[in-house]
Amino acid sequence: MKIKFLAGAGLLLTVSAAALAQSPMSPNAPPPPPPPPAATMPPQPAADMQAVLDAHAALAPKPIETLSPVKARIQPSAADAAKALMRKQGMSTAPDPAVATQDLAYGAHPMQYARIYKPLAAAGGAPLPVIVYYHGGGWVIADVNVYDPTPRMLSKQLNAIVVSVEYRHAPEAKFPAQHDDASAAYRWVLRNAASWGADPAKIALAGESAGGNLAVATAIHARDNRLTAPVHILSVYPIANSDKMLPSKMDSANAKPLNAAMLDWFGYYYSRTKADQMDPRVNLVRANLRGLPPTTIVNAQIDPLRSDGETLAQAMRSAGVRVEQRTFDGVTHEFFGMGKVVRGAYDANNYAVTRLKTAFGM
Repeated sequence: MKIKFLAGAGLLLTVSAAALAQSPMSPNAPPPPPPPPAATMPPQPAADMQAVLDAHAALAPKPIETLSPVKARIQPSAADAAKALMRKQGMSTAPDPAVATQDLAYGAHPMQYARIYKPLAAAGGAPLPVIVYYHGGGWVIADVNVYDPTPRMLSKQLNAIVVSVEYRHAPEAKFPAQHDDASAAYRWVLRNAASWGADPAKIALAGESAGGNLAVATAIHARDNRLTAPVHILSVYPIANSDKMLPSKMDSANAKPLNAAMLDWFGYYYSRTKADQMDPRVNLVRANLRGLPPTTIVNAQIDPLRSDGETLAQAMRSAGVRVEQRTFDGVTHEFFGMGKVVRGAYDANNYAVTRLKTAFGM
């Protein structure tokens, strides 16, 4: 930061580009300057995906990249748009009653809790497989409520206990707080799974977006600390590659509901310095990936994070990991939880469930 005194004007602060690498640790911190606008237009979504985007536009959300975190957290989400479309099509948006939930704390901070999903049909039977799930939101916005559809679907379809982990948010708690919480929650699940009717030897990791990153990073933590290894990782459109020149960060720079400017916005708030964005816990393609369990990576065609997942799959194969990666056409970021209204999401859900069934020996 350069400091200059001007006569009659008091103290003038001229902020260098390097000083903009991180925000203050306040949810009211103003957004960073916007990047130059991108000229590229993303591919046209499938009709059912476009219907969700239209429903989202009808809710009049303000651009996340122009807001402070506290204001961004109250904007209508893509999940809200999917529910609006469900109501329009005469569907119920009530949670599936076949799955019961309970919130339990795994740490002392108010955000260190998890929502336990358990299929009611499993009462009194043999121990169930368990999935530790991490939600998305760039480590800044969203919570277990916004991302309810995926863990509820996985619990019902796999007859499994799913533990949806809440964690501290940035900028109040910056990197690596979210990764530390993810690892702490995994250890907590290993200690407590049997008391919930789960088999801790049949444990998988899953997550979407920022949570897709946490799923892989937590598997690395388990390997390095000789914890019970997950039998599988399901990573849905993960944050995994900090290279801003990847193909999807160019061709989908103006995509919705996630665009390239929002990726910069998230990085501004969650990182302490720009170096954090190159840390192998964030930049997974540069992590030591050897010895990780079989992995499924799901991506959307119209998503600036598409290339993150594709390059992560390449890095995993190079490290000897058995990995399958699929990019679903005509869909956007956040599509995975929209299986009731988007055919691509329904197909992706079935693909992921099949992969997890194989991992659990079902």
